[in-house]
Amino acid sequence: LLRGVGQGAACHYVQEVLLGTQAEPSVRPSMRAALGRLPSLCIAVAYLAFFNLITMTLSLGISLFVLSAQGVGYAATMQGRGSPLKLYGLCSRLLGPSRGTATGVRWLMVVQVLVFFNLHVGINFLLYLARHLVGIDLTFTERFASLDNPPWLMFLAATTFALFEPLRAATATLLLVDGRVRQEGLDLLAAVQQLPERNAKRGAVGPGDAKGVAAALLLAVGLLLGSPTPAEAAPAKKPETSERKAVRARLEKVAEACEMPELVEGTALKDFDALGTAEGAKLERFVRHLEQQAYDDDDCESAAVTLESGLAQVTATAEAQARVDARAATDRARSILARPEFQDRPEKAPKEPKEEEVPEESGWWRRFIDWLGQWLEDLFRRKDPLPQPRETALPLSGGAAANVVVVALVALTLAVLAVIVVNVLKRRRGETGPALEVSTVDAAALAGNPDHALSRPPEGWAHLADALAARGEYREAVRNLYLALLSRLHRDGAILYDETLSNWDYLRAFRGRPEVKAPFRELTRRFDFAWYGNVPVGKDGYTEFRAITAPLLAAPPAQEAAGA
Repeated sequence: LLRGVGQGAACHYVQEVLLGTQAEPSVRPSMRAALGRLPSLCIAVAYLAFFNLITMTLSLGISLFVLSAQGVGYAATMQGRGSPLKLYGLCSRLLGPSRGTATGVRWLMVVQVLVFFNLHVGINFLLYLARHLVGIDLTFTERFASLDNPPWLMFLAATTFALFEPLRAATATLLLVDGRVRQEGLDLLAAVQQLPERNAKRGAVGPGDAKGVAAALLLAVGLLLGSPTPAEAAPAKKPETSERKAVRARLEKVAEACEMPELVEGTALKDFDALGTAEGAKLERFVRHLEQQAYDDDDCESAAVTLESGLAQVTATAEAQARVDARAATDRARSILARPEFQDRPEKAPKEPKEEEVPEESGWWRRFIDWLGQWLEDLFRRKDPLPQPRETALPLSGGAAANVVVVALVALTLAVLAVIVVNVLKRRRGETGPALEVSTVDAAALAGNPDHALSRPPEGWAHLADALAARGEYREAVRNLYLALLSRLHRDGAILYDETLSNWDYLRAFRGRPEVKAPFRELTRRFDFAWYGNVPVGKDGYTEFRAITAPLLAAPPAQEAAGA
């Protein structure tokens, strides 16, 4: 619910930045707007949660990339249109022609997977630098920051999701604005296409109207480039009904019967087709009157005069109707162009310079402090007001000296890096030898350090571990078994025991038998969780630890001599 309020406030802020209905967008008005729509936002949170869960479950995750309108749910809720219980239909209607763009944006959100893995790699790299350059023991932290640890995966997923929250709010608001502008552009194009062409010739549209219509046409063409125009966007000509066709056929038949086809040929009946449906009854009476004069009265001359006057009246009626349609279309285009999406944002007025505040008259304490400072300055000022000039010219200018210093620093850095690389390569070359050297430690020094792994033989540590397990001290028993393992691996030459190294350092520098490394890794993991992570260890845990350790504590089999 808190995320829903935050998303609503962010969408409102982005909309104010884009449309500029306020003087200066800020956080507080956006938060107040989100709190004002708190019930709708809460309903939207529940609606989107159930909608995504149900659709993803029923579609086996396919809806995540197919259904995209719900991605603008919070931005649509902040619009305050429609019911939040019908949020998906509301989002689809507000997106309009931008539904395809919303699907593309949803596909592009797959980049979150890359951010997920980059976060993991970056944090582990920082831990690596802290361990090698600063010398901090981060063994347990490195173990926690592993991909096989479910809490770590949840942390990475939550962090990645939170990083993309501002982007979701911005894209949702932009998609809604894009859909509205495209739909209004289609409405504007439809209104402009309703303007009759002859009005421009007869001066029905004034200079201001012509300028607005031209701007509207340019804007509509720019908006519609690359996007298909729906069939309903440009209204086609009104289809002729069967009644209108029948009336027209009867009129042409009367003209042929009276031998006056020139009155209905060519463009004579173009205004006849332009009349609206409200004039259908009048046309029916007009044609019936013509038929009475031509057929019943057999007076073709009167019928010709009636036809000419009727066609003139039809032309006048069509022109009047066209003027009304032109004014309506012009008003509609003006109303569309007056919306915020088609307006230039007003430039901010320059701030007036603040008047300099006249300082108040200082008190006696301030005057005393000023006098004391002036007296001390005069006291320590040098007696000689004109010091002797000294030769301070340098053989190099300031810029040249700075260049020399930069070159020296770069050279020193490269030298240090070269020394580090050489030392690392030497150490790696020494580690790639046939085996590690087994160093001997003074027995007196070992006797004073009972926690040293080499202070006892492996059998002694194992016997002590069994004794501790018999008393129920399983955690201490696991530690002694691990020390027995380190003692055995050191004596076998698989590791070089050093108190300054961590358990995972031994694993990384392991040079023993390959079949020993996997159980050594598992034992190290269990020991770290038990000893450093304070994970409780019971009898079964110790028994498993003892079973894994037993084959490793046995002395390696002696190799037979060649030819034996």
